[in-house]
Amino acid sequence: MEVGSPANRPNSAAPASEAANGADAGPWSSARDALRDIAWLHEVPPETLDALAAEALLHRVPAGSVLIEQAETPVFAQILLAGSIELLGIRNQVETLIELLLPVDLVIPAAVIGDQPYLMQARVYEEAHLLLIRAEAFRDAIAADHAFCRAILGRQAAQFRRQVRMQKNLKLRSAEERVGCYLVALIGQSQTDIAVRLPLEKRLIASQLGMTRETFSRALAGMAKFGMLIRGDMLHVEDAAAARARFPLDPLIDGPEPIKPLQDRKARP
Repeated sequence: MEVGSPANRPNSAAPASEAANGADAGPWSSARDALRDIAWLHEVPPETLDALAAEALLHRVPAGSVLIEQAETPVFAQILLAGSIELLGIRNQVETLIELLLPVDLVIPAAVIGDQPYLMQARVYEEAHLLLIRAEAFRDAIAADHAFCRAILGRQAAQFRRQVRMQKNLKLRSAEERVGCYLVALIGQSQTDIAVRLPLEKRLIASQLGMTRETFSRALAGMAKFGMLIRGDMLHVEDAAAARARFPLDPLIDGPEPIKPLQDRKARP
């Protein structure tokens, strides 16, 4: 059966002892190796990671596969190790991109922690390598191990803050400003001879910026007067200073959101 087919989606109940074969495991030889390499779990005791690894498996999923359907109840906690995942809100035949999830991150952990139905669909955008941990074992580790609980809280906090930044972008900026700031963020600190490939399909960027593909296309065409030209999927910047002056970035909207595990108060000097 194909890896991404509905009967074999990661959310279905596969034996926790199932081992990924060499083709699926990617650079990790085991679930324990994958847990060891996750930076925001470095303060978690080895015993807890060992217990989680005993209830986990590695899984590789091709692009286009649906990992999670809306309204499903979690069977596994899923950690994205490599690749990318579209988190989608769907109503009837309409779908919108809530976020493009990048590694290393938890896939919709709130549903797993609360043992509640998923509010979003998760679909693989670029081939994904996942670590699947039985949901019950994941919740038991949160309840039993303070270091693991702090790590998950830190991860949840970063996800919440990303969503707040997105909401501020959508509600405080016009469509032109959202597109302009998105493009300015892509060029970074470069000054001259700038050519940058758009990181996503235009339909996904439009959805992420809260507009239709048509509105996005019109806004892109209007960027020429600010020295930013789009040819195909390439952004060419003729006047970076003019673009930055017209679309200044706000660190409370456009800034990065680092993962900061909560500190153990007893460990402070």
